[in-house]
Amino acid sequence: MIFRAKADGNGEKAPFALQKRQKRAILPCAPCGAEKGRDTVASQTRNLTTGSIPRVILQFAAPLFLSQLFQQLYNSVDSLIVGNFLGKQALAAVSSSGSLVFLLVGFFAGISIGAGVVISRHFGAGEQDKVLLAIHTAVAFGLAAGALLTVISVALTPYILRWMGTAPDVIDQSIAYFRVFSYGGIPLVMYNTLTGIMRALGDSRRPLYYLIFSSVLNVILDLVFVAWLGWGVGAAAAATAIAQGVSMVLCFAALMKKGNAIRLEWRKIAFDGPMLKEIVRNGIPSGVQNSVISIANVLVQSHINSFGSDAMAACGSYSKLEGFGFLPIMSFTAAITTVISQNLGARLYDRARQAARFGIVACVAMAEVIGIVLFVLAPQAIALFNNDPDVIAIGVMQIRIEGLFFCFLSFAHCVAAVCRGAGKATVPMVVMLCVWCVLRIAYITVAMHICHDIRLLFAAYPLTWGISSVIFYIYYRRSDWVHGFEKAEARR
Repeated sequence: MIFRAKADGNGEKAPFALQKRQKRAILPCAPCGAEKGRDTVASQTRNLTTGSIPRVILQFAAPLFLSQLFQQLYNSVDSLIVGNFLGKQALAAVSSSGSLVFLLVGFFAGISIGAGVVISRHFGAGEQDKVLLAIHTAVAFGLAAGALLTVISVALTPYILRWMGTAPDVIDQSIAYFRVFSYGGIPLVMYNTLTGIMRALGDSRRPLYYLIFSSVLNVILDLVFVAWLGWGVGAAAAATAIAQGVSMVLCFAALMKKGNAIRLEWRKIAFDGPMLKEIVRNGIPSGVQNSVISIANVLVQSHINSFGSDAMAACGSYSKLEGFGFLPIMSFTAAITTVISQNLGARLYDRARQAARFGIVACVAMAEVIGIVLFVLAPQAIALFNNDPDVIAIGVMQIRIEGLFFCFLSFAHCVAAVCRGAGKATVPMVVMLCVWCVLRIAYITVAMHICHDIRLLFAAYPLTWGISSVIFYIYYRRSDWVHGFEKAEARR
């Protein structure tokens, strides 16, 4: 493993002697097994401050893409199996729970993003002590957050689903699904926390291996519980929770493996005040953004619910397709955040700019191609989830209103990823809250009052994607985002 020394503002390497001193500081000699420690960290972490920018991002994003593919499989296999074996009411029950799941998980997922940014930055700067401190603090926070999430979601499930206006013919199944799913709160939060730690250290492969295993397990359990034994929607949620727990255990085992130069240890898991403050400062904007957007999605879902179970099933199916379609883009954005954070930690400003430019161009191009493919294959794609003609008709309508505007959604996500990697998470939070939440909900509320037509609801998405893209473009071009960390430290 080659740890890059800090560089000056022009991106030039520090003298070789300084690089050698930094290496010794990062990987101190031990009485025994020192070389083994070097080999271990080389294979389990990756410095993203050297090499070709396109190659670095592609190599880091490829395992992320496969990981998110299988993660999306977690979310979609329930819909596929439930929709085909239990009917459209059961599918609607699972679909209507999706916004609620993200509402309860979104805030803690945002804090996890903040932890990843902090770890990446210190890793890029070669500050191993701070890397270890950040890792143990992030794990302590994740355990506490998972326990809190479980208690809140189990207790409030019926009230929230009824407040959302869930259709009477699916409310009981929705409660059963989400309540069982909620018991897996700790594995859900901890899996995302632990894989975020691995990726912050440049390791996107091990999370992929563990996720493949648990995703296959999830499919097998779904087929056994639902298709064979006919246990209902609650069993589908149980299959997902069990598989998520297996992923969590595998991640813990990997990070705690003896011989790791950067190793998680149970006895060191605790809250460090200053480090927790740094993680929260970087994570709160993303957490608030996720939560408020989730609330907006819940409000949108309540409008969708007013069109009945066919619309609920159709929109749920579209959501799964959009999730699959955007996997390459979200993989790139995750890679962009880590690459930029490590390079800014090493003060390689020009390299960070190059990474941002390449990531944005690649993501926007991919998104538009994906949108065109979905536009053409819309009927066949929706039919994968449910073959009811009314469900297919509504799902096709949504794809053909929104799909060709995926380029705007992709651009917004990319610039938001750049901002987070630069420690400027407040910027995407403000833009997305104002446009994707306040403006979108205001538009939908007024439009539905004037004309109760679901096409007007679907049009809210490309409209708000386009407005946010304009704002993000202006910020990206005019702001000094590459010096975000230094400015934040100067203010403190």
